[in-house]
Amino acid sequence: MSASLRPPAPRPCDSCPYRRDVPSGIWAQEEYDKLRRYDAPTPDQPQALFQCHQADEDSGARRVCAGWAGCHGGHLLALRIAVLEGRIEASTYQTASEYVSPVPLFASGSEAAAHGQAGIDHPSGEADRLIAKISRVRGDLRT
Repeated sequence: MSASLRPPAPRPCDSCPYRRDVPSGIWAQEEYDKLRRYDAPTPDQPQALFQCHQADEDSGARRVCAGWAGCHGGHLLALRIAVLEGRIEASTYQTASEYVSPVPLFASGSEAAAHGQAGIDHPSGEADRLIAKISRVRGDLRT
């Protein structure tokens, strides 16, 4: 990743897996599994940044996931390493590590993952609507 990864949006997107008001079952099992790994003690966390799902992986519009930053905050190893390696700007690091969400988030990646995975086999109508919206926006997803 280059330093073009932007800071988190002012509020987590409508399909953010960390938001308490997002229906379950929107993302694949493995996407929810990633959330739990960031609950680990800092030295044991993944070094990969968690990008907002609203932009393609290589898009110039990509940014740090606001829900991820809001849930895990300044304890993220990935943010620390990314700024040291020049993959994000120092200002992006500061914004992400101090981010406070204006909408309620789950208290941990494990809580968010458990909620999200509960509806994978039978997504609600609202989940289906969000899945369709994401599919229209993202060109790099497999369905």
